[in-house]
This record gives sequence, C-alpha cells and structure tokens, in this order.
Amino acid sequence: MNMKREVWIDWLRIVACLFVMMTHCCECFYFGDGGTLILTRADAFWVTLLNTFTRACVPLFVVASSYLQFPLHYSTGAFFRKRLVRVLIPFVLWSLVYALAWGNPVQNFKDLLLNFNYSAGHLWFVYMLLGVYLLMPLLSPWAEKAGRRELQFFIGIWLFTTLIPYIRYWAGGPAQVIYGPSGIPNLARYPLWGVASWNAYGTFYYLSGFIGYLFLGLYFRKFVGELSWKKTLAIALPLFAAGFAIGAQGFYRRVWADAGGTFPVSGPLGYAANWETTWFNDTLGLALMTIAWILVLRKFNYAGPAYRKVFLPVSQASYGMYLSHMLVLGSVAPLICGWLKRGTEGVLGFWTTPVEVLLTALVSFTVTAAACVLIQRIPRVGKYIVG
Repeated sequence: MNMKREVWIDWLRIVACLFVMMTHCCECFYFGDGGTLILTRADAFWVTLLNTFTRACVPLFVVASSYLQFPLHYSTGAFFRKRLVRVLIPFVLWSLVYALAWGNPVQNFKDLLLNFNYSAGHLWFVYMLLGVYLLMPLLSPWAEKAGRRELQFFIGIWLFTTLIPYIRYWAGGPAQVIYGPSGIPNLARYPLWGVASWNAYGTFYYLSGFIGYLFLGLYFRKFVGELSWKKTLAIALPLFAAGFAIGAQGFYRRVWADAGGTFPVSGPLGYAANWETTWFNDTLGLALMTIAWILVLRKFNYAGPAYRKVFLPVSQASYGMYLSHMLVLGSVAPLICGWLKRGTEGVLGFWTTPVEVLLTALVSFTVTAAACVLIQRIPRVGKYIVG
C-alpha cells in the first residue's frame, strides 16, 4: 500500500531524538557518585528548565508510530513481520552490545532474561513500544470506525488518568521509595479505585499510560485539519506553558526541599526518583506539552534538497540512533564536562551547564546520526542493525 510521506513526522522524529539526548545529558547533572547529586543552585535551575522542555520526547515517538501505523494498513501477520525486522531484531542486537560494553557482562545477561539491561536504562522504551504494538491489531477495527466524539470521550478519560500521580501524592503524601533489582528505585503507589495488595488493576489501569498517546496520534490523523500558524500558536503556547509549569515546579520544588536551600545536595537514587514524579510520561504536564509539540511540528513541511539529502536519512535512522546513542553520549559528556569544568569551577560560570548540555547533545546527535545513516546503507545487513 503506497502512502503519501508525512514529512512532518520526519521532523518530529529528528526533534524527539535530539530531545532524548538532551534529556540524558541533563541526567549527568543530577546523578553522580552512585546516587543523586546536584552540585550547585545553577545546576538545579538549568536541569529543571532544559529537562522539562525536552521531556515529551518519548510520547512523541509513540504518537509518530500511531499516526503512521494505527489502525493497521495491512494484515496482523504482515504488521508483526515488519516490526520484527524494524524494531525487535535491532533491539536484541543493541541489548547484547550494552551487556558486553557496560557493567558486569554476566549480571547483565542474567538481567536480560527478565528485563532490560540495567546498564542501558533507556532501552525500557522498546519494551513499552512492543506492548503498544501488541494492542494495535486488537484496537484497529474500532479505530477504523471511531468517530470524533467517541475518540474525544476516551481521550478525556485518559487525560483524567494523567492526574492520578498527583492525586496519589495529595492522598498519601510523598511516595515511599522501594528498590528493585540492581538497586533501581521505584515509587510505591497509593491504592486508588480498586487497587489493593491483591489487585493492581484498578478502574483506570487499562486506559492509562501510553495508550493515550496512541489515541492522540489517531485523533490528529483523522480529525485535526490544517491550522494556520496563528491558530496553532494560540492553542499550543498556552498548553505548553501549562504543561511546562506543572513539570518544572514539581521537580524544582522537590529538589529545593531536599537541599534545604544549600548545595550541593546528594542522596540515594530514590531522591531523583521522587524529584522526577512530575516528569513521568503518564502525567498531565507531559500530555499537555506533547499535544503542543504535535501542533507545532505539524507545521514543519519543508521537503527541499536539504531534507531529502540530510534530514530524511537521519529520520529513517532515528530508531537506531535511539538504541545506540548512549555509547556515544557516554564518551562525549566526560570530555566536554572535563573541558568546561563543573559546578562553581565551570569556565562560563552560571552558563556552563546549559552550554555543556547543548554541546554534548549536538555532538552526540551528529556523530550518532552519521554512524547510523552509514550503517543503514550497508546492503542486506543495515536494516537489521539500526532498523
């Protein structure tokens, strides 16, 4: 089935990929010494600003998959065969690479039997995406027939579920931090609406999480037409401002509470798990910012020579870039931070942190993009390595 190429989706993938790298660059400034560490008040400010700005990156990838794939355009068997080559095989390959490259290989391979490689935490995304793919064939018949009002109804319920993390905090106070395998922190969940020690599947369990971004992609494709820049910004800017305020104030307020106004602030990994609560992908702030980014990125339709020769190949290699970028970023970040220094010793003072984040992200993006585009062009083999 030949379909017209959605140019704006290519730009969305590129932006989302850059945002992923910026997000991981920011982590260098609140993780350290085997736990949580923020050296200065300036670091706390810049991490809050930059990380909140880019946190919609993962939801944007899900929206892109939904917009292009949902409802299915071909049989369930053909869909899964394509996903096997495009997603699963490269994921398995890179999981093995990280298991050998970082940490204890023996423990890493044991971890892979049950979950993602803990030394490459960004790979959690693929497990989630595979789960969404498993649901697509089941929901596709409904998605074909769903009308505007019907879809708005279910998106409305999903938007309510993005309030649940805040309701849990209001009802039960700061969540207790529990530690899973390899010391990974998790927040205990306050039970709501049917959730109990013997039942995790409350009323809104099945209509929460990333399923909402699947519906958003469908809604924009079916029911949102072309909007002028004026109308786009009139809707997108207030949505983004509201979402940004929710995410930023939550993170900064929690950092400030643990710091007590004095920096550096350090502690176990559970500190960061608590700070990041309002950055979670299933929260209202992220949902509002994602909608705002979709509205704006839909206006990116440039398809000239630079797009065809440079940006389209990068978009097509974006999945491989997501899988592999931490190997590059993990080498680039120490070099740049060693050059510009850190904390109060930074050579640019207050501006050291944002320059380090942006420079590390751009260098990592460029190197990873060039490598993945070249690998993808290897006959017969490239698609199995980077998708």
